[in-house]
Amino acid sequence: MLFDQIKSDLTAAMKAGDSLRVSVLRMVLSAFNYKKIDLQRDLTEADEIAVTQSEAKKRKEAIESYRAGGRKEQEEQEAAELEILMAYLPEQMDEKEIEVEIRKLELPSDFGQAMRMVSPIFKGKADGRVVADIVKQVIQ
Repeated sequence: MLFDQIKSDLTAAMKAGDSLRVSVLRMVLSAFNYKKIDLQRDLTEADEIAVTQSEAKKRKEAIESYRAGGRKEQEEQEAAELEILMAYLPEQMDEKEIEVEIRKLELPSDFGQAMRMVSPIFKGKADGRVVADIVKQVIQ
């Protein structure tokens, strides 16, 4: 499971003296523990991926904020953290692949119903915002 992989990578990073990787991996393990407490059960692999995606999304948003504010150093720090997190996530589909898969489906004209149908298919494989934009284009 992802938790075990991150834990072993944390140990390796500590031995190697990679402080950035140690910091990021500790943060992810902490987020796992918070989620476990919140759910009051052990995490499934899907839960672990969702938590990791959430942390990656926070980094992407921070990068955009720092870029808009002209804070290059913080932007680079967040980008380095994001790169570490992305190594633990499944490969993301590109927009073309998403569009091809969505066009194969018979979607209702209601956006909400269409998203309820499509979301489980792309969960963990694609950015939800991109999927939503493509669904809007297809159903119009």
